[in-house]
Amino acid sequence: MNSVKNYFLSLLVVLTFFSCKEQQNDLSETAAEVAEVITDPLPSWNEGPSKSAIVAFVEKVTTQGSPSFVPEEDRIATFDNDGTLWSEQPMYFQLAFAIDRVKAMAADHPEWSDEQPFKALLEGDMEAVMEAGEAGLIKLVMASHTGMTGDEFETSVLDWIKTAKHPKTNQPYSSMVYQPMLELLDYLRDNGFATFIVSGGGIDFMRPWAEGVYGIPSHQIVGSSVKTKFDYNNGNPVLRKLPEINFVDDKEGKPVGIDQHIGKKPIFAAGNSDGDLQMLQYTASNPQGAFMLYVHHTDSEREWAYDRDSHIGRLDKGLDQAMADGWTVVDMAKEWKYIYPFDL
Repeated sequence: MNSVKNYFLSLLVVLTFFSCKEQQNDLSETAAEVAEVITDPLPSWNEGPSKSAIVAFVEKVTTQGSPSFVPEEDRIATFDNDGTLWSEQPMYFQLAFAIDRVKAMAADHPEWSDEQPFKALLEGDMEAVMEAGEAGLIKLVMASHTGMTGDEFETSVLDWIKTAKHPKTNQPYSSMVYQPMLELLDYLRDNGFATFIVSGGGIDFMRPWAEGVYGIPSHQIVGSSVKTKFDYNNGNPVLRKLPEINFVDDKEGKPVGIDQHIGKKPIFAAGNSDGDLQMLQYTASNPQGAFMLYVHHTDSEREWAYDRDSHIGRLDKGLDQAMADGWTVVDMAKEWKYIYPFDL
């Protein structure tokens, strides 16, 4: 049961315990409201087209005898991570991790003081870092993610996720997850769906913390990866991370990753950018039926508002196809009561 339901259950118990006769009418009304929240599978979603469409789809594919019934073993749901399950502004959180790692490693790499984009990063010139483009960012990731064993990298990720804070909210990055999407994951799993992350982010970056945050185990995560090498290590076998890209799980790579890691076509897919378009197209071709969902960032006050012109999480071609084909586009500002768990 998710945190919203737990909160309201606790509230109901407290209100009932401290009730007295002259308060009973008010408490009865409160209890009715709380009961309604408890029975609502998506309490942080406002009533509207997206919530109605989600519930209708789940009901039809899980109802025995329905022409749209899908056996439980085929109820595969795939979710992008950045911008879909947690925020991605002002930069991808994994990039923030890479930057912090480079800063922590700089004392052992004096050559970085004259090498870009390391020089710009260490001088605090993030504009120059971004101007280095994809090639520069790859250099930062390779420096901060490789040259160590898998266990060592996992430890570095866990240490970072426990202590690092988002620059806008000063909240832990793991708290910058979307409460409505946590409820959606719970709702789908309660109805026999297997939920997977299919992200352009690093698979080894997500695995250490995703189960605790999303309830998605490490073997249900598909992501980008670097090459690894087995080292017998004098009887203490390890896998060493090499500074070479193995697989990029983005755009056309997402259906490939789904096929290689999951082996079944999803019937439910959610994303927020053009990087997720091919995953949604692939899902839409499922003859058993399919549900395609885009999270549209429209809330400049509680989160960020961006789509077609954004350098992060651009939603342009995907938005056009969603509108043309009748996919569900979630208007974050209008359809979500809360954004983050700490908003509760």
